[in-house]
Amino acid sequence: MSTDQPDPSTHKHKGATRLLKAGLCSMSGLGYALKEAAFRLEVIVGTVLIVISCFLKLEVTQHLILIGSVLLVLIVEILNSAIEAVVDDISLERRALAKQAKDMGSAAVFIALVNCGVCWASIVVSNWDGWLGQGNLW
Repeated sequence: MSTDQPDPSTHKHKGATRLLKAGLCSMSGLGYALKEAAFRLEVIVGTVLIVISCFLKLEVTQHLILIGSVLLVLIVEILNSAIEAVVDDISLERRALAKQAKDMGSAAVFIALVNCGVCWASIVVSNWDGWLGQGNLW
């Protein structure tokens, strides 16, 4: 039963109302994420890192890489929390596939953190001599 017309009940809101509703859902999602201790810690550390990056003498692309790597960690942490919430909603029993899903989400966060660390370390190391040669890094 395939038609070219979308189901009208799928998207009840259109235009600005739809954008407003989507924005409210996003804010709600951020509210749930902020209840997670790991996310709160990553927000605090990430905020400090982003502020520091704004004061470093770097090219725009380097600033974007530093900031983007921090934001990627936050994105992946939210997705990991979403996976954990769905798994826990289905059942709190210990099951092999539930453990696998949660462990894979955790691995994704770990990889994002490693990526962030590598980005920061490589940019700091590649600019270190230039900063010292100019007498300061700010």
